[in-house]
Amino acid sequence: MFKKNSIATAIMFSATSATAFVTVNATAAETSVENDNVERIEVTGSRINRTDMETASPVTVISADIIAKSGYTSVQEVLNAQPTAAGMSLGASSNNGSGGKATVNLRGMGVERTLVLLNGRRMVASGTGADASVDLNTIPVAMIKSIEILKDGASAVYGSDAIAGVVNIITKKDYEGTEISADLSSTDKGDGESGGFSILHGREIGGGNLVVGFQYSERGEVIQSDRDFVPAGNSSFVPEGSLGGKTPDGNGGFEPRDHGYDYTTSSYAQTPNELYSLFTSFNKEIASDTELSIDAMYTRRESDQQMAPQPANIDLDRDQLDDKYNDQFDKVDEDGNPIETLNYRRRMVDAGPRIYGQETDTYRFSAALKGYLDNDDMWDVSATFGKNESKDVVENSIHAGNMETSIYAYQDLWFSGDEMDRDFLVSEGVIYTEENEGGNEQFTLSAGYSGMTENDIGYAMGVESRFESGYYTPDEVTQAGESTAAQQDPTDGNYTVNSVYAEISVPVTEKLAVEAATRYDRYSTFGGATTWKLGATYSFTDTFMIRSVAATGFRAPSVSELYAGNSGSFDYLADPWEHAQDAQILVNYTGDDNLSPEESESFTFGAVWEISDGISTTVDYWQFDITDAISRVDVQAKLDECAAGDMAACDAINITGDGSLNDLDTLTSPLTNIGEQNTSGIDWNISFNHDIFRVMLDTTFLLDFTQDDIDYTGKIDGNIGGYSEIKSTLTVGMDFTEDFSMQYTAQFIQGMDGEYYGETFSTDDVIYHNASASYYLNDSWSVNGGVKNILDTEPEEVPGGNDMETVPSVYDVVGRTFFVSTSYKF
Repeated sequence: MFKKNSIATAIMFSATSATAFVTVNATAAETSVENDNVERIEVTGSRINRTDMETASPVTVISADIIAKSGYTSVQEVLNAQPTAAGMSLGASSNNGSGGKATVNLRGMGVERTLVLLNGRRMVASGTGADASVDLNTIPVAMIKSIEILKDGASAVYGSDAIAGVVNIITKKDYEGTEISADLSSTDKGDGESGGFSILHGREIGGGNLVVGFQYSERGEVIQSDRDFVPAGNSSFVPEGSLGGKTPDGNGGFEPRDHGYDYTTSSYAQTPNELYSLFTSFNKEIASDTELSIDAMYTRRESDQQMAPQPANIDLDRDQLDDKYNDQFDKVDEDGNPIETLNYRRRMVDAGPRIYGQETDTYRFSAALKGYLDNDDMWDVSATFGKNESKDVVENSIHAGNMETSIYAYQDLWFSGDEMDRDFLVSEGVIYTEENEGGNEQFTLSAGYSGMTENDIGYAMGVESRFESGYYTPDEVTQAGESTAAQQDPTDGNYTVNSVYAEISVPVTEKLAVEAATRYDRYSTFGGATTWKLGATYSFTDTFMIRSVAATGFRAPSVSELYAGNSGSFDYLADPWEHAQDAQILVNYTGDDNLSPEESESFTFGAVWEISDGISTTVDYWQFDITDAISRVDVQAKLDECAAGDMAACDAINITGDGSLNDLDTLTSPLTNIGEQNTSGIDWNISFNHDIFRVMLDTTFLLDFTQDDIDYTGKIDGNIGGYSEIKSTLTVGMDFTEDFSMQYTAQFIQGMDGEYYGETFSTDDVIYHNASASYYLNDSWSVNGGVKNILDTEPEEVPGGNDMETVPSVYDVVGRTFFVSTSYKF
């Protein structure tokens, strides 16, 4: 085994996250070769097998032990707790539009700009179809040995999508024995009950090692109105219905609407799901110099989101209304123009809440051969196949066309304000179940060669070919625009990419090492892209080193961006003319098959210092600049500019800017390559490890985040998420005996500023306190328990937030949660 010097030790303990007191080095592969008592390892962010872990790139490592002690039950929960996470991501508290998916958003640069790997190889995009990112629910926690987060651009090594960084999930291999684990959790309010169990078994068989495992988990629901901080909803869509903005008075007439509908009583704050995962790996030395490795995984997700009953919004032709109703409303507007329609709104409580359900199946199979030559050079070939299939439904959907026909036929019933019989609505075809399906597929072939000269010059080269496809087919009623929900077109497309790469690491002197990488990718959709990376480390002493990386990157447009049909989205917007009756306004999203790839430049510069025995620190400055970013225009910003008289802003979102209510019906948010994103900051980590105590403080200071000339630094917004200037995690571990340990963590989020309807607001600083304890009853049996959010800290109010008047991806909306787990090994 290689001997770590002081800097390597400092990297191992100080460059890891505040939640990751690891006792293993930051490897991305379990296989290694020993020659003359020297082991070579593969580090995330490089394809060169090295004799030490000192690279120019900062990497965070989170161990399986810390995941368990923290009570984390999903990969998304682990990653969202990191100070490097920002912006908006999907998870357990994403009720509106998530499709049950979980994602990671490094640096707040967008979930599609973080590459997710499994054992160094790409994961298939997954979700409900034609997805641009990985559903982290597909990766069972039971199979994880560690999670590595590369915090700089890595397109020159891994290709597209690695602009903001890389998450590499390392699975358990070369395992012997059997481990049975179970966990339970619940909030102190008695809801959100969750639990699961897993079985992991490994044994030597056929001259190799076979590992098989199964995991089941279930997450319980939390209703929004069951939390005191959630304000009552006040929607203009009321159960008794309204015509021309007025509600029935019970006597055949109408009166001004003086109340709204509370939609929080049937909406989830925590969405339920069930996960079933089966995974296996097999590793065997098939010859003295050749290894075979195979791994396979299958995950089924059954998830639900629940929202208030469908709001139906229908413009009725006045010529088809009875005079007794028609005559109660003005026939002409203030300019003398005839009013030919009357708007009818009704909260379809009679149909029941909208229940969004997903059943997704994700498969992954990978096989690889690795060989060692007489000169210790290595070759490898691999094939990886991934497939994701999904069926999702929306129960209690409303057919707008059938509802309009029924209203004309039964006007007295619809305008009475009385409850309506569900069986009647079914017979009229008003209620239906929306059924959609989609999927993603990925197939990758790769071959590589790497080695190291007698002068310790490391090198690697290889080729790769990848096929990606995706599709999403909405319900026919939705495609036809006959639903009261937004209209949506189908998506279907594919592309191929062929790549070649090379990498080199040169120890210029005993103190200075330089590394470089380049990659060329040729896409069937737009052509070629070349990226490069240049890094260096300089060791002043055995205890102090500086490091730096400059790199270019790119992100190819995804299937959903290239081939997506038009789709509607009800976004939370502030109408500057104040004519909209609700905060949610329909925006038409459009794709573009002529999109070009995004281009990026990144730079990191930092230092690693072992201050004294047991105390070490790392400081890294980082900067990312994206040009030709694929993004949608900021509709809110363009609305405000349009209202101020900027006609170019009006044209950008497809409205005339006359301020009329009908003008907002054409709001459009197209995908374009005109976007820019610039962000910079400092990551600082300091750790202390002595005797029974382990203390680590991990902090990210955001210096700048600007997107499309809008400064989001220190800001929070319901559409883009939160960009706190300081996020920090303090972790204190105490090993009182070999059998008993405790852990305390504090997560700090500095307050942010925002603006809604021209009014500014600020959120306060927030600290979440968590604690746990672990005890080994004997060599085989251990128990762990703890509390998340000990003080039951409520989320900060964010006017215009994307749900519950806050931003659930930034703040905890569930509250104090107790958890317990146990594991038995034999």
